[in-house]
Amino acid sequence: MATNGTIKCPPPMKATSNGIFQGDDPLHFALPLLIVQICLVVVLTRVLAYLLRPLRQPRVIAEIIGGILLGPSAFGRNQKYLHAIFPPRSLTVLDTVANLGLLFFLFLVGLELDPKALRRTGKKALSIAIAGISVPFALGIGTSFVLRATISKDASQGPFLVFMGVALSITAFPVLARILAELKLLTTDVGRVAMSAAAVNDMAAWILLALAIALSGTGHSPIVSVWVFLSGAGFIVLCIFLAPPIFKWMARRCPHGEPVDEIYICGTLAAVLAAGFVTDVIGIHALFGAFVMGVLVPKEGPFAGALVEKVEDLVSGLFLPLYFVSSGLKTNVATIQGAQSWGLLVLVIFTACVGKIVGTVVVSMCCKVPYKEALTLGFLMNTKGLVELIVLNIGKDRGVLNDQTFAIMVLMALFTTFITTPIVMSIYKPARMSRSDYKHKTVLRNKTNSQLRLLACFHSTRSIPTLINLMEASRGTENSGRLLVYAMHLKELSERSSSILMVHKARKNGLPFWNKGKDSDPNQIVIAFEAFQHLSQVTVRPTTAISTLSNMHEDICTSAARKKVAMIILPFHKHQRLDGHLETTRADLRHVNRKVLEHAPCSVGILVDRGLGGTSHVSASNVDYIITALFFGGNDDREALSYGARMAEHPGITFNVVRFAVDPKVVGDAIQLDMNDDHRGPEAGNDEEFLREFKERVLKDGSIKFEETVVSDGAEAINVMRMYSRCNLFLVGRMPEGQLVAALDKKSGCTELGPVANLLISSEFSTTASVLVVQQYRRPLTGDSLDSLKVEDTAEGESSDSQ
Repeated sequence: MATNGTIKCPPPMKATSNGIFQGDDPLHFALPLLIVQICLVVVLTRVLAYLLRPLRQPRVIAEIIGGILLGPSAFGRNQKYLHAIFPPRSLTVLDTVANLGLLFFLFLVGLELDPKALRRTGKKALSIAIAGISVPFALGIGTSFVLRATISKDASQGPFLVFMGVALSITAFPVLARILAELKLLTTDVGRVAMSAAAVNDMAAWILLALAIALSGTGHSPIVSVWVFLSGAGFIVLCIFLAPPIFKWMARRCPHGEPVDEIYICGTLAAVLAAGFVTDVIGIHALFGAFVMGVLVPKEGPFAGALVEKVEDLVSGLFLPLYFVSSGLKTNVATIQGAQSWGLLVLVIFTACVGKIVGTVVVSMCCKVPYKEALTLGFLMNTKGLVELIVLNIGKDRGVLNDQTFAIMVLMALFTTFITTPIVMSIYKPARMSRSDYKHKTVLRNKTNSQLRLLACFHSTRSIPTLINLMEASRGTENSGRLLVYAMHLKELSERSSSILMVHKARKNGLPFWNKGKDSDPNQIVIAFEAFQHLSQVTVRPTTAISTLSNMHEDICTSAARKKVAMIILPFHKHQRLDGHLETTRADLRHVNRKVLEHAPCSVGILVDRGLGGTSHVSASNVDYIITALFFGGNDDREALSYGARMAEHPGITFNVVRFAVDPKVVGDAIQLDMNDDHRGPEAGNDEEFLREFKERVLKDGSIKFEETVVSDGAEAINVMRMYSRCNLFLVGRMPEGQLVAALDKKSGCTELGPVANLLISSEFSTTASVLVVQQYRRPLTGDSLDSLKVEDTAEGESSDSQ
């Protein structure tokens, strides 16, 4: 029997509580509940990302899985949890914050896409992009008929066909860029073609999605859909004419090296929100307006970087994962039941993969791409990601996709993205550059009249003045052949969107790309090196290597072998503060140096920078340096002395060589017991022969002063070193050999520097001189040289200091 009654709706959630002491449950209020949801999402997704790191999966995989786990598919099976953490009343707030974060993230994605690069897309990439869209789109439409006949009978035919076609034809440009960077394929032919094709695909997908949304309106006249689509097109055209001049005016008023005015940042972000509002009013989606604004912002100059810096971490780190949770709460894997549903899941996955892979492979081979590369392109173009979820969520919200179809499509996106990295790693292994046994792997073996090649690495602009002054000091004479320096800017590739923007700005990534063109680069660093090159006799070729810190040493070592350099110069992982103390910049940079020392194909130098020549470039006519080499014996000391001899050719350099010898009276004492005579025997002979040849050169060069000092113990050797503390640069071997070295204190410091360098940078030694620690190439690295790289120092946390 029917009863007349009213259904009482629960009151809306208040924003904040009065606290548990006044009887309020914080989980019943919007703000504290949202904080709990964000914290739970961030912790779970970061843990999953860490667990998936060995599989080299992009973070989007962890976030999709995390969203599904938090939803009704896993944890949400517990109704108490679901109603406590994600009650229905909270979903409006959650979706609003998630979509706001997504709106700004799509703005960042737009910043990553460069329209100028799209215009330069070659015929090959354009053909692959068209095939990668059209074939899966057609198969998606075919699959939609099967789904409508089975589990989606209530779906509107037109919108459902378009949504299925778009969902299967998408390639996730940001996710693909990160996968290529992880696999170091961005600068290969495969990587360049994949990026160009994915960018075209991404733009086409947004246009098709706009069409799908326009068609998916409520049951109004079809003319309404036409008006929606035309209004959206008119909005884009209007933005193209109005926005770029304004953004370019803002960018011109933001010079390099100066902070960007806050009003320009706020104005741009407000324009993003306004564009989102307009597209939402039109009936497309607020995301389109934000994406269009991002595409139209100029990519040159510091303006785009400042925008990313202000928006990125908060949006990508906190708000964007909420969107995956919002998707996960709509995804219930339990709705996929029975053989029919699982068969449809297999069908959708098979259709998505076949459409992308076969279409891409066939067109690639028609463009004369080798089969393995064509197959690799096919799997790369099959990468899904966030854009896929956006399509599916819009389809779910518009009622085009039901729960079961939505769950099937989410699992398809997860599967196709997950398999990309392992399959590409297995089928495409670009030939590693063979480490040719070129002759000049050391400075010692470099002939005096031949060109000296160096690979100088740096992490920040702080190191550039010292690096340029070191290049000036190392140039030798006109008769000795010009110095060629590859200046490599080491940048860390992270999960942040700005890392991909950084790739596009530099136009090089993965294995370092060497710019052979003559076009000037607006980068400050490049300008500094170009200016130095014009004023000196040094050829400088700047480059950028963007890689994760765990494998950055591979980029350095491979580039050194490819360019046949004699020495790699690395920055020390500590920098000097204003008070003279050395403090750690980043501890993980130290492990990069250790890996390079272990695997380098040539000699290596670690530069402890204390401001060689000051904070600016010292011109050749004004160079007035005193360089001191401390020679105890062994391979590394001979290499350091050879490098010093090259520097001594500069007219503005005075080179002091101090050779330490043990007083014959103390031979046989405790010092001798610390030595391995078998190992030292031939080295002592090599030292004498090397020094004899070196002394012959000294007689001809008045700028070299050679002094042989006889000491009885380590304390006397340290006192002699202090006599030379007023020099500008110390040159020392990393692992010198001899009785005196055994007597030096090796307890503290950084073992990769060796005992002598640790003494020079310690608080016990008062000097303002920079220190270059040299390791001579020898393969394989053995003995103390290798063991010292495996030791974890107890004193790493302590800062060395200097006066």
